[in-house]
Amino acid sequence: MYNVPPPTQGVASLAILKLFEKLNVQEVDGFAYVHGLVEATKHAFLFRNAHVGDPRWMTEDAQAFLDDDARFDAMAARIDPHRAMPWPAPSQMGDTTWMGAVDSAGVAVSMIQSLYFEFGSGVFLPQTGLLWQNRGASFQLEEGAWNAFVPGRKPFHTLNPALARFDDGRVMVYGTMGGEGQPQTQAALFTRYAMFGVPVQQAVTAPRWLLGRTWGSNSHSLKIESRFDAGVVDWLEQAGHVVERVAPFTSMMGHAGAIVRHAGGLLEGAADPRSDGCVAGF
Repeated sequence: MYNVPPPTQGVASLAILKLFEKLNVQEVDGFAYVHGLVEATKHAFLFRNAHVGDPRWMTEDAQAFLDDDARFDAMAARIDPHRAMPWPAPSQMGDTTWMGAVDSAGVAVSMIQSLYFEFGSGVFLPQTGLLWQNRGASFQLEEGAWNAFVPGRKPFHTLNPALARFDDGRVMVYGTMGGEGQPQTQAALFTRYAMFGVPVQQAVTAPRWLLGRTWGSNSHSLKIESRFDAGVVDWLEQAGHVVERVAPFTSMMGHAGAIVRHAGGLLEGAADPRSDGCVAGF
């Protein structure tokens, strides 16, 4: 598994998957699956929110955290399989596009681009026609804060395109737009495909969830697409999740995509029906 290092939230995306694996969930898209990934997200985000920023200023090493099995065992033990941990915690948002490419030689690229807000910082460079991005908005103004506004410091940001290599020779590039939802959608897509054998397009199309705020909303609820089985949603509510049912294919769940290159050279791709993206070969 590969993701990008701090100051991005790539460590959170990897932590969700490692923590979820320790929960030993047996069935895809049931209560235990959704609940387990949501709770794993909460614990990963707590670490992210407390520690991840410019690596020159961090007091925790991201790779050492991911390698600490005992710490993850303890985190998994704190996850109640029947009850939701209280939430919210501060969230991040953004305006983003993910894209992936694999060439005939097998070179694979997972890429993401963002201005953060529709027009970034609003600063336009007339010589080039480019807008400056706005990731400085994630800085905190409180002195001594984990992501404090300090000269020369890189801001925390949410961009984290993902890539995976499998023991059988497959290579997978995948990702999504969606700020706070990026690690959550990555977790849904990868676990469905890699752990439960769901075909890659079906893994992208399948109903998704989002914990936390979305653009233009102050709600920290657990948003669930209405295509989920009603019994699963009812069970989540009974477990203490504050559930908000949303449209069956809503852009708030991100615009995901993936390409898988098999060992023999076969390529398969998936585009999100929530978006205007597509898969193309040439």
